[in-house]
Amino acid sequence: MIGMDTVPGPVTPEQIRDLQKALGRQLAHWRKAAGMTQAALARRTAYSRSSVANVEIGRNTITRGFWERADHELRAERTLVDAFDRLQELIAILRRHRAWVVENERLLRHQAAVPPKPPTSLMTATPVCGCTVTVARWRVREVLALREALRLSIGSFAERLRVPPSIVAMWEDHGQPQPPSLAMQAALDDLLKLADQDARTRFARILQMPPLRSTDHAGAPRTGRPATVTLLHRSEGPQAMR
Repeated sequence: MIGMDTVPGPVTPEQIRDLQKALGRQLAHWRKAAGMTQAALARRTAYSRSSVANVEIGRNTITRGFWERADHELRAERTLVDAFDRLQELIAILRRHRAWVVENERLLRHQAAVPPKPPTSLMTATPVCGCTVTVARWRVREVLALREALRLSIGSFAERLRVPPSIVAMWEDHGQPQPPSLAMQAALDDLLKLADQDARTRFARILQMPPLRSTDHAGAPRTGRPATVTLLHRSEGPQAMR
């Protein structure tokens, strides 16, 4: 039997009516083979003769109890009962199909009434949210991006980290290959975590922008290293990474 969550096959009301008539003809066949009149069968099944007549022409199928008694009286060896059960199964399928059609139309109307969602971001194809950003390793570009996102000078940024301004200047010097120590990377993680939502969002957007070209102390052009930033589904705490 087809489940309620399955779209049933094509079963039409016309087919159901044809099957009802076929079942009625089957009853008449067994009744005549037993040499029994409609009135006699009606008495043995506790139904009226008109009920038996209506069943035989397909106008009514009445209850399963009738078919059980008729099958017994006519010695049909469950042929009539099984045919009645198959017909009832098809009727149930037709009802489920109608219910599915009604529900599907309701869902389509609901979807048509719901306005489409606006784009998540005008700048990127994916949403940018500072709460979903974590830094795998703090290097030149990440340090610069965080200070710019916080709108802090080198001195104020160093004060937040409780380090001398010369340390921050060294981190931001592209000529210095040595990244911040693990302890300082953890401090930078904490500073990013404690930043407000706007600052974290700015930080994420800055890291998605192409790096700005600048000059070193000798006046030679230089370009920042690519960012090592990972977008996650939820915030992560401070990480100590090499």
